[in-house]
Amino acid sequence: MQRSSFLCLPISLALVYGTVSAQKLSPIQKKEFRLREDSLKGISHNIVFAEEATDRFRSDSLFVRMLVRALKLNNSFHYPFDSLQSISRLYAPDSTFRIFTWELKKDEYTYFQRGAIQMRTADGSLKLIPLHDGSDYAKNPLDSVRTPNNWIGAIYYRIIQKTFNGVNYYTLLGFDDFTYSSTKKWMEVMTFDPDGNPRFGGPFISFRRDSVPKPTQYRFNIEYKKEASTSFNYDKEMDMIIYDDLISESDEPNRKDTFIPDGDFQGFTWVNGQWLHVDKVFKYKLKDGEYPRDKLLRDDKGNIDEKQLLQQSQKNKARKDSTGTKPPGTGNN
Repeated sequence: MQRSSFLCLPISLALVYGTVSAQKLSPIQKKEFRLREDSLKGISHNIVFAEEATDRFRSDSLFVRMLVRALKLNNSFHYPFDSLQSISRLYAPDSTFRIFTWELKKDEYTYFQRGAIQMRTADGSLKLIPLHDGSDYAKNPLDSVRTPNNWIGAIYYRIIQKTFNGVNYYTLLGFDDFTYSSTKKWMEVMTFDPDGNPRFGGPFISFRRDSVPKPTQYRFNIEYKKEASTSFNYDKEMDMIIYDDLISESDEPNRKDTFIPDGDFQGFTWVNGQWLHVDKVFKYKLKDGEYPRDKLLRDDKGNIDEKQLLQQSQKNKARKDSTGTKPPGTGNN
């Protein structure tokens, strides 16, 4: 069985909170959580590696039940579950919630995303919001606000927190194996309504400054050839979301499974409560062998090696200073 592309997700910087907050747990609590985690580890492994679809689905069902029981233990929010390598676990930058996401493969053509949001509570009790993948029923996933019941599934690898007019906006970056021949990466903004319910998407993706403006989108994605290595992540130094410009390697623009990076980069910068599209992040194109992509990202899932990213940003700045080219304006936090 082909190895799932999200299995190698390294521990995110967002998980630092979980490591630190685990110190708030008593030795007895930690021991109980470790026992639960050990049981969950093997089952989560089977969700990915079991040869038969029935075994993967059975493992997924069992994993959900056991995870919920573990999370019902008091102060579970502070336990990171960091040995569950096939499960993405991200804390929000302000530590008000964390998101579990993972993938379930039905067959070579069908993937489902699974997930849940755990809210931090004052008394340590469980407030868990299940996420149900509704992407199979989305005729146009780019033009609607969605709820946990019709979530556009993704395996999240980054949460970027921004504020505007006193409101917190959490931008989620994730990927979806999608089909046997192509992969998608998603970007959408999550907010919470006055009752604390999450809402996914909204009129936050603006193309108004493009040479040929497009309508505002409620979320954004790229789709590309399965074997292609692409970057789509947040550059903290530049305060921008940056992603590869893609072209069809066979001059077939209607076939997304032929799309590969062409060396240019596009991006988004946060301006007045929207992510404003930037058609060309740098005014030069990377040459073959110049600033290799594996020096920018740890892998093609968007998991950043922060040291390499900082070095990359410094090189970009040096190139900008020498050429007089200035990257587009940064947004407001």
